[in-house]
Amino acid sequence: MKQDRNFAPALCAVLCAQAIALNFLEGLIPEIPFLPPGAKPGFSNIVTMFAAGSLGLPYALTIAFVKSLFTFATRGFTAFVMSFSGGMLSCLAGYFLLKYASKRLGYTGISVVCALCHNLGQLIASVFITGSGMTFYYAPFLIIFGVITGLITGVIFSAVLPALLKQAKHFKADK
Repeated sequence: MKQDRNFAPALCAVLCAQAIALNFLEGLIPEIPFLPPGAKPGFSNIVTMFAAGSLGLPYALTIAFVKSLFTFATRGFTAFVMSFSGGMLSCLAGYFLLKYASKRLGYTGISVVCALCHNLGQLIASVFITGSGMTFYYAPFLIIFGVITGLITGVIFSAVLPALLKQAKHFKADK
């Protein structure tokens, strides 16, 4: 999945725009009962997972950060902190799993782990925001939700990977 790095910044910019668009569309999904406010499927993480595997960790972290800035602009500081903490942990997990365990876990397995890491990052951030560990009571719901959404996102990632690779070819240097 590695891409030519000559035009990586331009591809990263396009991937940032795609992640923001998916993040915006996810914001239109109504709240799901029994889950913490703001819990979403994480479809924009498809883009960061692709970036982690094709461009590398710095670009994936950049996309997660830009997506978090968009969240800040549209939903405020608390949503930014939650997005940032979950996004960074998820990116780190995705990068290392894609690099060292992709054959064993596959994209769907990696997506599930990334979703769970995203939720863990958000739970840790919520402890700092609220000053209370009470938010960890949401953990069982978030684990179930993370597994389900990770499976769905992994299947979607596998399905759209050929299109993402085709898109990335437009950013390769002519040789």
